[in-house]
Amino acid sequence: MTQQYNALKCVLSLLIVFSIFLTASCSSIISSSLSGMMSNLSDTILNSNDLEMVEDGAPAYLLLIDSMVNEESDNEDMLITAANLFTAYADTFISDKKRARKMSDKAFNYAKRALCSRNQDICPLNKFDFAEFKFIISKMGKKDIDALYTLGSSWASWVRANSNDFNAIADIPRIEIIMKRVAELDETYKDGSAFFYLGISATLIPPALGGDPEKGRRYFEKAIELSNGKNFMINVVFAKQYARMLFDRDLHDRLLKEILEQDPNKPEYTLINTYAQKQAEKLLASADEYF
Repeated sequence: MTQQYNALKCVLSLLIVFSIFLTASCSSIISSSLSGMMSNLSDTILNSNDLEMVEDGAPAYLLLIDSMVNEESDNEDMLITAANLFTAYADTFISDKKRARKMSDKAFNYAKRALCSRNQDICPLNKFDFAEFKFIISKMGKKDIDALYTLGSSWASWVRANSNDFNAIADIPRIEIIMKRVAELDETYKDGSAFFYLGISATLIPPALGGDPEKGRRYFEKAIELSNGKNFMINVVFAKQYARMLFDRDLHDRLLKEILEQDPNKPEYTLINTYAQKQAEKLLASADEYF
């Protein structure tokens, strides 16, 4: 009876104060289930097709996640989930540059902490020069792939949020090293998402400044192949960063119309696919003016 009463108090506390200030007695009871709760929250958000509801409601979930991570500061799984959700929310909903930088900073820090929880010797990552960094990443194995990919994706989001900073742009080769290692370890990981990020990196800047759009095209096509077309955002970025850069109207329109004709409700991709379709409509609407 005492155990049930204490558990009930914990649930009520979560509902009333939104879990921001967990008490020591409550945290001792629910600590073992925090990772599961975060995973369920993540699944709920990523599998929703209601962008407005997620945009309005997700900040409350993100505060909850912050409180959970504070309770389990060295829990790698929780740090990875937190980094992925903050990255997804920032990339999808935040247009204000200042807010985007704050949110991407948080996601990037969570990702670094997740990787460092595995091996303290590699932290902080910025203490290594490029050659040392490349060597360290090359030694990481399949057991590191979740943390490694999360670091790369959150780092890419951070670079986009700080794209006016030359020092941030200079980090792109390090992101490429990470994603190439993920692809070497398992090219099918997260349906080939490493190739998606490699495509973004190769087409982020024009050829005159060191970009390689044709390599980017190959990466995007590989990502579409490995995802079996489930991730609509690949088509959107492929069209926006490659087809528009090279003024390829036929490819641009084909990529976008292809995803508008499909059902966006796909496990783990519903939210991003719904968003991608909205972006595809905007790009097509502006195509005559652009091309």
